[in-house]
Amino acid sequence: MKIIEKSPEDLDALKLMDELSQTLKVITGDSGKNSFNTNDVCVPRATFIIAYAENGEAIGCGAIRPISDNIAEMKRVYSKVKGMGIGTKILSYLEAKARILGYSSIWLETRLINERAVDFYEGSGYHRINNYGKYANNAAAVCFEKKLYKNP
Repeated sequence: MKIIEKSPEDLDALKLMDELSQTLKVITGDSGKNSFNTNDVCVPRATFIIAYAENGEAIGCGAIRPISDNIAEMKRVYSKVKGMGIGTKILSYLEAKARILGYSSIWLETRLINERAVDFYEGSGYHRINNYGKYANNAAAVCFEKKLYKNP
């Protein structure tokens, strides 16, 4: 698998995000489209990535965008195939990129009903925080943070 930084307007990116939106709609009743603007990841200290299988198929995506000087927000993390470590590799790449870009924390939001995502983030070292921003008064949302430590 290889991960490439690309435009969120790339055809592979659009297809993956559409699949993610359809999946979220089934799980949560909300596609999540209103929580992501492609322009947010086309600014300094932001990135959008696509994971590709050895055969060239786009199999996952994810992004980070700035919330503040020290905090990046993770968005649109998706893996077409579950249980093969694709999501973990996407997460690791985005965390490493956030460190390089000078962030000390990553925040993200998912829905409580999306138990697979909640378990994934908790199992990846993220801890629950108070809901932030537009999620502050949303009882269906759960927000997470992971502190990023500089590599030795």
